[in-house]
Amino acid sequence: MARRPIALVTAAVLLLEAPGIVAINAVMARFVKAQSMSLDGMDPELMYTGTWALGIGSGALLLLCALVPLLAAVRDRRPGRPGRALLIGCAVVHGVLGAVAVGLLGWAAFAFLMGVVALIVLTLVAYGEGAADREPAATEAAQTA
Repeated sequence: MARRPIALVTAAVLLLEAPGIVAINAVMARFVKAQSMSLDGMDPELMYTGTWALGIGSGALLLLCALVPLLAAVRDRRPGRPGRALLIGCAVVHGVLGAVAVGLLGWAAFAFLMGVVALIVLTLVAYGEGAADREPAATEAAQTA
């Protein structure tokens, strides 16, 4: 199975998605600041700062999520328990965002987000528990032949 290329593509997509999320939040922050938007009387400056903080935090989390499949591909070993939990959380968030995006942005955004979910799940399955058990046996059989 092509585990390394799958993990590398997953890492690349997550790495490219991180600055995109920061840019989207930067645009939203500009709109909030330009129109002095507030929510239930909140200070517009706090809304502006919160939007930037959410964008930077989301981008940093996506970079951290991209590091897990990148390390898995480089080491050709399955991620540890915290890494798998991080990837599962990332897949769940992408799934929820996809459900929201289909109504707000359309089917193209939904398809992109579901593609990211598929890559994350494929990475988790490719480096699953059973895959680690099968690989050494295949390598030993090739060496003895």
